[in-house]
Amino acid sequence: MAQDIQRRIVQPVAAPQQFPPPTARELRTQAVHRLQVGLLGLAGMLLLVGLANIVMDRAREVEQVGPATEESGQALEEKKPAADPLADIGVVPAADPSPTATASPSSESEAIE
Repeated sequence: MAQDIQRRIVQPVAAPQQFPPPTARELRTQAVHRLQVGLLGLAGMLLLVGLANIVMDRAREVEQVGPATEESGQALEEKKPAADPLADIGVVPAADPSPTATASPSSESEAIE
């Protein structure tokens, strides 16, 4: 029975094949193409890592320089209060109510009596 299986699996090729095996030139062309794609990918990754390194170095520089200018006593610009456009038009209450908005407790007690 084992011989019967082997005869069915291995059969001589009687008809021409549709896809001939690649020639040496085609194999060399495929190898060169794979090499080019690999080198291009490596170069791309090298550029990406280099760019990330530059960004991280700049971030570290800014982080180190930022607090040093505040401690050196240089004149800092006075901070303007942040404008809240919704509070300005009356949609939401203001975060910092003005002192005129608070009522005095003595006038409330007189109004109740």
